[in-house]
Amino acid sequence: MRTIDRWLTSPWRRSCAAALAGALPVLAFPAPSLWWFAYVALVPWILLARSAPTARRAAYDGWSGGFGYLVAVHHWLLPNLHVFIFLIAALLGVLWAPWGLLVRRFLGGRPAPGRGAAALLVLPSAWLMAELVRSWQGLGGPWGMLGASQWQVSPALRLASVGGVWLLSFLIVAVNVAAAVLVSVRASRVPAVASLVATAAAASAAWAWAPRPQTDGQVRIAVVQPGIVAGQDSGDKRFAREEQLTRQLAGQGVDLVVWGESSVGFDLDHRPDLARRIAALSRRTGADVLVNVDARRSDQPGIYKSSVLVGPEGPTGERYDKMRLVPFGEYIPARSLLGWATSVGRAAGEDRRRGTGQVVMNVGHGLRIGPLICFETAFPDMSRRLAQDGADVLLGQSATSTFQGSWAPEQHASLAALRAAETGRPMVHATLTGVSAVYGPGGQRLGPWLGTDASAAHVYDVPLAHGVTPYVRYGDWTVHGALLVLAALGASEGVRAFRMRRSGPEPLVPPARTAHGSPARPGR
Repeated sequence: MRTIDRWLTSPWRRSCAAALAGALPVLAFPAPSLWWFAYVALVPWILLARSAPTARRAAYDGWSGGFGYLVAVHHWLLPNLHVFIFLIAALLGVLWAPWGLLVRRFLGGRPAPGRGAAALLVLPSAWLMAELVRSWQGLGGPWGMLGASQWQVSPALRLASVGGVWLLSFLIVAVNVAAAVLVSVRASRVPAVASLVATAAAASAAWAWAPRPQTDGQVRIAVVQPGIVAGQDSGDKRFAREEQLTRQLAGQGVDLVVWGESSVGFDLDHRPDLARRIAALSRRTGADVLVNVDARRSDQPGIYKSSVLVGPEGPTGERYDKMRLVPFGEYIPARSLLGWATSVGRAAGEDRRRGTGQVVMNVGHGLRIGPLICFETAFPDMSRRLAQDGADVLLGQSATSTFQGSWAPEQHASLAALRAAETGRPMVHATLTGVSAVYGPGGQRLGPWLGTDASAAHVYDVPLAHGVTPYVRYGDWTVHGALLVLAALGASEGVRAFRMRRSGPEPLVPPARTAHGSPARPGR
């Protein structure tokens, strides 16, 4: 142990160790999907921060660990962003500096049992604040939230219906803190065990109390995944492949056909021939076709990514324009300053335009759908809004072809399970090149995944459920609770500092002489 302490006296070695410790939780996400590892993955990082010799060093440990965490969960962006991924991770990693500081504040040295117990509330709350800030769309969005690692765990999905992915992140960090206390703080082991038992009891009560989605119908939805289509005229070739696959759905009684993101590379007003061909497919299959158009619009300036519903007579007028764009991938923030990024990585040569509001579409057959495009499926507030607005099915249209051979397709597909569980609505995740997946109202997987090697059309029997989950009704109450915890901490620290100033030490300088007395002869 002393050898390790001596090795960590070097600031650079310590920062590297913190970055590696921060990267460990990535193993809980797809593709490895070691979901159980999430509950201990933060322990090395916590032990490092609590042993920091100074508060400043603890903040650096938090920052370095945040850097490692962000690089790890976004490592598949390296071919696109190049050096930018390290710059972005370094900037956003600062969000974990207060977390590292609080780890030392509550767990450093030999903390009293009360301080160790308080850490089980404060440290998860501080972690949620870091996730909340980085979840802003302009900072890259909520990709890789710690709670998202539990996408295939049925009890966790049940808890997501109560407090969303935020509640899962909170509980995972709390378990990690308790595990770190058990390992390193002998005096606080009993409170740590008691807190673990209380957490397990509360989670079990929420799991038992949360209403289960009651299915009251079923629809047949077909996902069309053309696979990789490259080379010259790839847009026309992709369309032809999608057309061929969709024709195979005739006679299968489908209620809706879904194509992936950027499945149509031309504005349908500019290419009425394509609109007619899609309408013919709708008549052949007996179902509307939801396509995704990535093109310059004819009715207004700029390039949009849009979900467009096409029926037997052509486009129905139901359209959703993507609202939350991928930084650098679909627009460059502060292009006048960062426009040179296009010469370094695969940054957007021209900014896409944003939509102005979410849309629930009427498909027919009494079915209402709520479309989301690409990484919008990572935002729990967007799917929650669609459920509130009456969507029966959530639909994500995505294209992860740029990231074939990485963990990105599996990670993206897993997010739909959480959105389904949070809202009590089934979700379809349709892609161009995989992974396409469908989940039921409780987040349970339905049918096969269409992997990155598949070029196919598959029909899914999707159960419908209605009712309102606690998360849809009450929203991000876990985040609000974390804010209250941190506000109470700030108030108590302020009161403590005020009392210390009031009862500070006597002044070290001797009292001044006056006309009526002196230090040597009082009273004179």
